Amino acid sequence: MSEPVSLRHGRLSAAVDPMGAQLLSLQLDGREYLWQGDSRFWARRAPVLFPIVGSLRDGRAESAQGPCVMGRHGIARNYEHAVVDRAADGSSVTFELRDSAETRAAYPYSFKLNMTYAITGEVTLSQTFRVTNTGDATLPFCVGGHPAFNVPMGDAVDEAFEDYVLKFARPWSCTLPVIGEDGLMSWDNAFECPQGSDTVALTHASFAHDALMFTDVPDGVLTLLGAKSGHGVRVEFPGFPYIGVWSAANDAPFVALEPWSGHTTAHDEDDVFEHKAGMTLLAPGETNERTFHLTLF
Repeated sequence: MSEPVSLRHGRLSAAVDPMGAQLLSLQLDGREYLWQGDSRFWARRAPVLFPIVGSLRDGRAESAQGPCVMGRHGIARNYEHAVVDRAADGSSVTFELRDSAETRAAYPYSFKLNMTYAITGEVTLSQTFRVTNTGDATLPFCVGGHPAFNVPMGDAVDEAFEDYVLKFARPWSCTLPVIGEDGLMSWDNAFECPQGSDTVALTHASFAHDALMFTDVPDGVLTLLGAKSGHGVRVEFPGFPYIGVWSAANDAPFVALEPWSGHTTAHDEDDVFEHKAGMTLLAPGETNERTFHLTLF
């Protein structure tokens, strides 16, 4: 196993694990904002989601190249990614995962996935997904981030989970589906949230039915904010039509902010891989790139 890669620039520092190319730490002025993993709640921290977001029905779908058989959020988080580039000033690192006989047994396609983490501002970390089709067939895939943040965060004192809110760029309304215990999405009991507001209050009960999935968020910006401390995380996610907001249902002290290019299988979808909502279909030799930005305060 390779050692984590450390990044530092300005007021930010970060660490990334080559295993899964997962962010392990994100600190502002030495204060840890990223959830550090705890098996009592959720052991991971910020897995990379590829080539699916969420679940396939019964873990399986049919594709033009054969069966796709994989667990929730795909395969990228299960493999070590090679370090292929590091900035001389320690502000960025790029990882690479290529297909293998083992990955093709689950996902029968040739690909190259590059993940770049870069400190791009005094208090901003950018995470870039770069997918290249290295095969002869059209490559279907989704990507997503899953960074989870401590709540309360930073050096907050006398602040509770219920003191945190989601803030949008402006008032709006959105209809949210429900994700069941099987990981599949249903619109049968959809609900409106927010309702003509720029703020959604959070409680542990907000996540009784898995993640909240927002679609076409105004300006592609969402902030998780502590009302008392003023600490928070702003995520800017141009090019990602969805963002999931999630916490484990057992009173876990974290909230994950998850930009997604697609989403989990819906009950009214079929089981053809290429038909999944938000699927990118990439021609041979082409590359697709998406970036989201995390700003701490």
